[in-house]
Amino acid sequence: MKALSILGTSSNSGKSWFTTALCAWLRRKGVRVAPFKAQNMSNNSYVTLDGGEIGRAQGVQAEACGLLPRVEMNPILLKPSGQMGSQLIVLGQARHHLKAGEYYREIESFWRTVEETLEYWKKECDVLILEGAGSPVELNLMKRDIVNLRPVRHLDGRWLLVSDIERGGVFAQIVGTWNLMEPEDQARGLGVVVNKFRGDLSLFSEAAACLSSRTTLPLLGTLPFKDSLQPEKEDSLCREADTFVEGSTMGWISFPNLSNSQDSQAWKFDQGVGLHWVERLDDLIGVQAIVLPGTKNTLADLKWLHQSGLAAAIQRAAHAGVPVVGICGGYQMLGDWLTDPSGVAGDAGGMKGLNLLPVSTLFEATKQVHQIEAIWEGNRWMAYETHMGKTTMTEKCEPLIEIQTSSGQQPEGCRKGKIWGTYLHGLFESPAVRISLARNAGFRNFKCSPISWRESQQTVYDGMADMLDEYINMETILKYVAD
Repeated sequence: MKALSILGTSSNSGKSWFTTALCAWLRRKGVRVAPFKAQNMSNNSYVTLDGGEIGRAQGVQAEACGLLPRVEMNPILLKPSGQMGSQLIVLGQARHHLKAGEYYREIESFWRTVEETLEYWKKECDVLILEGAGSPVELNLMKRDIVNLRPVRHLDGRWLLVSDIERGGVFAQIVGTWNLMEPEDQARGLGVVVNKFRGDLSLFSEAAACLSSRTTLPLLGTLPFKDSLQPEKEDSLCREADTFVEGSTMGWISFPNLSNSQDSQAWKFDQGVGLHWVERLDDLIGVQAIVLPGTKNTLADLKWLHQSGLAAAIQRAAHAGVPVVGICGGYQMLGDWLTDPSGVAGDAGGMKGLNLLPVSTLFEATKQVHQIEAIWEGNRWMAYETHMGKTTMTEKCEPLIEIQTSSGQQPEGCRKGKIWGTYLHGLFESPAVRISLARNAGFRNFKCSPISWRESQQTVYDGMADMLDEYINMETILKYVAD
């Protein structure tokens, strides 16, 4: 098995993008390729068929490889939960919460898990594409870093470096990263890619010569930024990929502990609808529908919602007939009362909800993680749930949707007029659901995309692979993986 690690000069340099594109490109070449990230930190997760939880980016990369996502693609996942630290997910299963110091004290046990998983992949694929995290040369963390250089050393593999020209100082990024590496790690470098270029590429024609005088790392090419070829982001902080302005406006609440923000992206290819993230009262002006998405600390974010004045504004909007949709933690907030006596899902305690749906939630230690077939007006598609709360009706409530289980169809969620609540992530991947909400909201000139969200993503992966062929010297990469 060949191993190729995609490192970056910084966070958000484009490692996930390049990894996804390379997976799609190698798959097109007939290579048995799989993605891997030793440890991810993200509240955007993907639920595997066997009920495991991995980083969303690895789920996307698996799709680009033509594979079903599996927990071995991301053995360690940390889900930030505010003051509690992060929830630890090991090989797809939720464990306890821990803070940074506790994580690093256990780092060698985590490395053993990573090491065992790397051995597993030797029998499962011909090429393993490993995604790095942040920068590989954070000097204060390098001895404890199990994501960047240590895995590629273990597999005796090679690496590519992705830099971000959009941030400025791209030559300093590249040369600085190179010079801070040990010689034995430098020797594993195949080349560097400059990412997110905007403008006239001819103005960057001397880049290779400029780099050759400072490093022996060859420049493999420069990738222009194309907004239409951006797959799902793994980080809820990368909301520029989730924001678009066209026509009637939806307001998505930007919780401090936001999770699974990719639920918004299914609207991206529809016409006559715009989306923006709501952080303050002024952001709600003119919105025709409001969505409360997932959160990794429901009680803390509900408290923020009240303190910011957004809770009262959402209640007023709902009473005025504006559709309000709650997904996962957002669903819990729409109810009468939320109780977390032990702090298993974030801050401990109890709090009144927005009282828009007749439900109450009790948080329990057992985490519910499932892929589920959703059914809406005869349409069927795969969604998933990942939560630690159990929500019950306090009075009779019409279910929002049906789900298919081993024992038959069952109701899920709650609907009271134009107020919807559900645990299902991926709700809006159904065109029928989006059309129903657009009708409720009175979106003018709304036109639902005829292509499903999943189909559109396959088109994106193919376009990303085409970009590599057009702008990158892929012979260097192909020669390594084919030798």
